Amino acid sequence: MLQAVLNGSRPADAHPALPVIARHLARDARSVAELGITAVHVHPRAPDGQETLDPIYVGDTVAAIRAQVPGMEIGVTTGRWIQPDPRKRIEAVYAWGHLGVGKPDVCSVNVHEKGWIDVCAAARAVGIGVELGVWTSGDAVTLRTNGVPPGTTRVLAESTVSDPETAVAEGVRILRALGTLPVPVLIHGEETGAWPVLEYAMRMGIDTRIGFEDVLVTPRGWLATGNDHLVSEALRIRV
Repeated sequence: MLQAVLNGSRPADAHPALPVIARHLARDARSVAELGITAVHVHPRAPDGQETLDPIYVGDTVAAIRAQVPGMEIGVTTGRWIQPDPRKRIEAVYAWGHLGVGKPDVCSVNVHEKGWIDVCAAARAVGIGVELGVWTSGDAVTLRTNGVPPGTTRVLAESTVSDPETAVAEGVRILRALGTLPVPVLIHGEETGAWPVLEYAMRMGIDTRIGFEDVLVTPRGWLATGNDHLVSEALRIRV
């Protein structure tokens, strides 16, 4: 699987084509769907442009994407940096379960964040899958110790080392620490480490992702024109 990550935590001025508001995220979701992408991950924003877990804005964003691409798997974040209080993150996830067409299919939950197990349980209770974010080999050990929570869709092995010379090695360390899991693993890098990790994943037949959340430039270092440009570059590598 190649997933498209459309905006992440980047500020609106990070790139002229960065999608922030719901209709722009929906536009980009449609453009990558036309290239064969079946799953997107987005960070919904409030009117002030800040990331939010508020059901109103999460629902609006998911519903807008679903209207453009009905069959798309739509994932959102539950990041601690958006809402530090784990109890409020849990409340938000429970509320998402009542959003109808605005209900996300999956949500990402980072293993290193306080309350992650309870956030996963809340997601499962309302029928939302979980992408478990594993940022380090230590996080991998934590996950193996606690076990993969029920309702987990996939595990994200996230190499946060941006150095292109070591990003792949860091990703491999995480994969080895994870060992054999009962769910698929998706590996990805970020910034200048994004393309080397993606190339490694495609060579090894492992799920991966690409988009403005992870990188703004093409493998040659040119500024990408949009998420569809990044996806096209990734598919060229796969071929």
